[in-house]
Amino acid sequence: MGLPTLEFSDSFLDSPDFRERLKCHEIELERTNKFIKDLIKDGNMLITALKNLSAAVQKFSQSLQEFQFECLGDAETDDEVNIAQSFKEFSQLLNTVEEERRRLIQNADDVLITPLEKFRKEQIGAAKEGKKKFDKETEKYYSTLERHLSLSSKKKEAYLQEADTQIDKERQLFYDASLEYVFKIQEVQEKKKFEFVEPLLAFLQGLFTFYHEGYELAHEFEPYKQQLQFNLQNTRNNFVSTKQEVEKLMKRIRSADQDYKPPGQWTMEGFLYVQEKRPLGCTWTRHYCTYEKSSKTFTMSNTENKSAGKQPEVFKLKSCIRRKTDSIDKRFCFDIEVAERHGVMTLQALSESNRRLWLEAMDGREPVRNSACSSLKYSFGAGCIPCSNSSFCFFHCHTGINTMGLYRIGGVNSKVQKLMTTVFLVASISTLPSFLFILSFSESDDQNYRVRAVHALVHKMPERNKEMLELLIKHLVRVSAQNQSNLMTVSNLGVIFGPTLMRSQEETVAAMMNIKFQNIVVEILIENFNKVSHSLTLNGLVSYFCCLYRDAKAMYSCEAEHSHELSFPQGAHFSNVYPSVEPGWLQATYEGKTGLIPENYVVFL
Repeated sequence: MGLPTLEFSDSFLDSPDFRERLKCHEIELERTNKFIKDLIKDGNMLITALKNLSAAVQKFSQSLQEFQFECLGDAETDDEVNIAQSFKEFSQLLNTVEEERRRLIQNADDVLITPLEKFRKEQIGAAKEGKKKFDKETEKYYSTLERHLSLSSKKKEAYLQEADTQIDKERQLFYDASLEYVFKIQEVQEKKKFEFVEPLLAFLQGLFTFYHEGYELAHEFEPYKQQLQFNLQNTRNNFVSTKQEVEKLMKRIRSADQDYKPPGQWTMEGFLYVQEKRPLGCTWTRHYCTYEKSSKTFTMSNTENKSAGKQPEVFKLKSCIRRKTDSIDKRFCFDIEVAERHGVMTLQALSESNRRLWLEAMDGREPVRNSACSSLKYSFGAGCIPCSNSSFCFFHCHTGINTMGLYRIGGVNSKVQKLMTTVFLVASISTLPSFLFILSFSESDDQNYRVRAVHALVHKMPERNKEMLELLIKHLVRVSAQNQSNLMTVSNLGVIFGPTLMRSQEETVAAMMNIKFQNIVVEILIENFNKVSHSLTLNGLVSYFCCLYRDAKAMYSCEAEHSHELSFPQGAHFSNVYPSVEPGWLQATYEGKTGLIPENYVVFL
């Protein structure tokens, strides 16, 4: 039920009913005043919370901006580059959102708090002042009226007329205060319908603008999000395949000899105990030692010396002799002679097999046995695969090409071994020479450059190996074309066949980290099969490779029109010049930058 109306005529009567209706308006006005005060308090708390949230998000955004991804290996794939940059993209997105939130916070005080406070002070405050005046005039009028009515009729006429004039004046003041109060209180009740609601609507409009900006940003962010999800999925697939290879390597290393010598830059390296003679005897000090056979350089670093900054000792090896057990009370010892010291240096290895490895590396007088590491090295022989053999016809067979998860489902080991002994295709593919792996993806992110580089490297392979590769890639192209049914996309095929076709000769964790680049090479071979496998004539091949990596000189100046082209002046000297896949263009290096140059603009030197 709404508030009762107040008639101006009731102000003259000042009836109890009028007073009751007036009291209802006063109660409602006080309730509104209290509500606005609470709303202003809650609004200030909301603005403070928004400021705290904005500060927290900005701190979070700053942390994302400052973090730098570090990936294993010397180079990164395009997927890894995009993932590493993702934190900065996230930070930029959050900063854009917070810019809009800051505008919302700055406007909140102007559009919400200030108008509400103004309405409460000016309108409700004016009504309260009107009530005070009305109450004061009411008390004054009725007091005067009581005194006037108590006057005796025997008073002089002049005195009574003066009293009548005074009461009329007080009555008029009372009526004026009553009318103004009734007008003001009803005015406030009507004004609150819009002056109270408008600030709330303006604040919500700002809030909707903020949310709409977030929606627009999310819409603009959608393509990047989808690309990033694709990069993440590729990286996850690479991780799974790399993890399997690393686990296999770990198991092989675990089952190998304890003194297995992993491949590295040194002929031999490891801990040795060096005999040091003292006045009261001798001591044995642990050193980390390395030996380079080609230069006969022997290096010792004292790992037990706590002093920092001490340089390792470097010696030139003259000879190495096994120390007989009966000549010393220590086991696994051998003596070396170096040019920098007189006499011999006695060293103690960690075990008998470890001593044999050191003696073998230093050409010592200890009978040499084959190193355990030789069994772990891969040998890429010159033998090629007779691709003309009809037993490889399954490459052209479409049976099972739509099978879901093709090539990702492992077969029964006994049948796989039987197949490998009868049809040597898989084993032969895994031992193809890894020419393609010398491609460095850190030098250029231009896809056309990569395709041209793979094209050139493919044609450096032995003819039969190249034919075998062409058969395989042609088959994988057909497999990838059915990815809607078999789910074998180009990326998935790269994950499976990359490590198989380009296995590293050294089985190290660093080599395993390069599997991701092997996967990319296979993807390029599949996606650009027609370009890469384009056959060249014999004369074309001769002329093509004879002019590789030549020097040239510019006859005319040229301004690049595209990012993959080079700008150069007349007389510029080019290095590493060789024909490009694109007709009429050469690939060249000028002032440290590699790109395309017009063939008819240069002469070879």
